[in-house]
Amino acid sequence: MTSASDLRSGKTHRDENFPVASWIIHPRHRALILAFYNFVRTADDIADHATLSAEEKLGYLDLLEAELLGKGDTQKEAVNLRIALAERAMPPRHALDVLIAFRMDVTKLRYENWDDVIHYCRYSAMPVGRFMLDVHGESTSTWAASDALCAALQINNHLQDCAKDYRDLNRVYLPRDALAASGATVEMLGAPKSPTALLQCLQALAVRTATLLDESKSLAAEVRDFRLGLEISVIQAFADRIVGMLKVRDPLSERVHLGPLELLGQSVGGIASEIARRAVGRRPVSKPAAGA
Repeated sequence: MTSASDLRSGKTHRDENFPVASWIIHPRHRALILAFYNFVRTADDIADHATLSAEEKLGYLDLLEAELLGKGDTQKEAVNLRIALAERAMPPRHALDVLIAFRMDVTKLRYENWDDVIHYCRYSAMPVGRFMLDVHGESTSTWAASDALCAALQINNHLQDCAKDYRDLNRVYLPRDALAASGATVEMLGAPKSPTALLQCLQALAVRTATLLDESKSLAAEVRDFRLGLEISVIQAFADRIVGMLKVRDPLSERVHLGPLELLGQSVGGIASEIARRAVGRRPVSKPAAGA
């Protein structure tokens, strides 16, 4: 079978809502984090591939899983992550969880309600945060706040890219019941500008996402690792700014991504905020998340 690397879609993934293995993270962790990231992005490109059939996509995802678990050596992203995890004596549980989400991307094009979307986030986003916490040796008691932050990041991305996902993949993460409550339809996502009903739906979902961000605000102070705390604070600042834009802007016709100067400003603000907070002292951890 062709290597999954050969199926890369050419996407650069520059629309991430978080930095990947940035300079803030200690260098000893970056190789493992990048191996995880490359594995996840390869699986993402497979799920979003323009010409592969659903059966072919699922076959490649199954192959990545098999080789991550040691059954073959043809897929370099799986092999590299397997080796990197073994060097740290870490299990592949979070990478396996993410593969569940990518299989959902192949087979599930619509979501019924908020809980349905959060269930998707449980596999698409929450494992990424849990992986980062595990890499740094943090307690699973930090997972609850991390899960809220990761779900918010994922939903921010869904709202930012709702038109592109519909146009390119016929994939709609906006819950059916939220669309119906506003009198909106899926087909409105094909318009150059959101009709009033769709804009009301999108902005209501942004308000709900902001609630998740409120639940995650303790995370940076909960973790022991200073550098990771800084990284989380920066990511939280990014997410807060993005959800603020989504509350008042139309993602079909207006910019809802951070520009370079905004990224810099939010980074500096997030770092300064966390340094000041740690000078006062860490907060108590939140309750354990499900599956910890």
